[in-house]
Amino acid sequence: MLSRTAENLYWMSRYLERAESTARLIEMGQRMALLPGSAERAEWRSVILATGAEDYFEDGKPINEAAIVRGLVLDQDNPASIHACLSRARANAKAIRTALTQEMWEALNDGWRRLENVDEITARRELPTILDWVKARAAMFRGASETSMLRNDGYAFLRLGGHMERADMTLRLLNVKYFVLLPESDIVGGGRDHHQWTSVLWALSAMRSFHHIYKGDYAPWKIADFVILNGAFPRSITFCYRQISQTLDHLELAYGQRHPCHDIASAGLDRLNEVGIGEVFRNGLHEFVDEFIGVTAKLSREVSLAYHF
Repeated sequence: MLSRTAENLYWMSRYLERAESTARLIEMGQRMALLPGSAERAEWRSVILATGAEDYFEDGKPINEAAIVRGLVLDQDNPASIHACLSRARANAKAIRTALTQEMWEALNDGWRRLENVDEITARRELPTILDWVKARAAMFRGASETSMLRNDGYAFLRLGGHMERADMTLRLLNVKYFVLLPESDIVGGGRDHHQWTSVLWALSAMRSFHHIYKGDYAPWKIADFVILNGAFPRSITFCYRQISQTLDHLELAYGQRHPCHDIASAGLDRLNEVGIGEVFRNGLHEFVDEFIGVTAKLSREVSLAYHF
């Protein structure tokens, strides 16, 4: 496969996943902003930090829902915004139209201009509907790719990009809760802390899956264990790294070459399989999350080098 085609498939998948993840982060911010005293705790600013988009917001100005809608939903110049991500995903898809099935193209192309004619007032009024629409488009595209695309190296690059972005954004969701929103010592385990932790589950569409395993026990360490180490949950870090490692193994067989990215993915998966959540909390959840954000960033760079992106 041409490296240009591989690059477009990889980044198309990443941009779609990023658009959906940004929608999930905004939903998470909405839930936490409903808590008393949320203005002082700057939940909305934490969402901006989680997306890495702080440079696109003015320093010193209060961040509210209106600013979030402008910057993370409608701003085409902000690479983390939903509008920018969807536009870039479609540009990638258009460049490799013949590499996509008809169902994939229609899932991505249908209604893609929806945000172009939406002003800020309308976007704020219809924000829940818009966020649901973004998640539905991403799910529809994934469904089309799973049911219509050949299982070749193109499919591998598509999956690789999606799981790389998903791992990164799940880690950033955890950072929103544990680092940026680290609760004061006197409310750890209290109502606010409980609401923030369950907001992580809502943002990952994990409430029902979590309840299936842990019932009604929403202890922070159990939520962290589920989101980081549960290999059966498709948005967990372990699940994503397992998929990344398997996909890279497929590419190694297809091309007969092994690169540093293979070793990084394998080492990361080994670390996740060996560590327990008790050890993670003893050594610091934030430190663990930061470690894997760094590992994921390095892995992404090495994938680009290996396959000439």
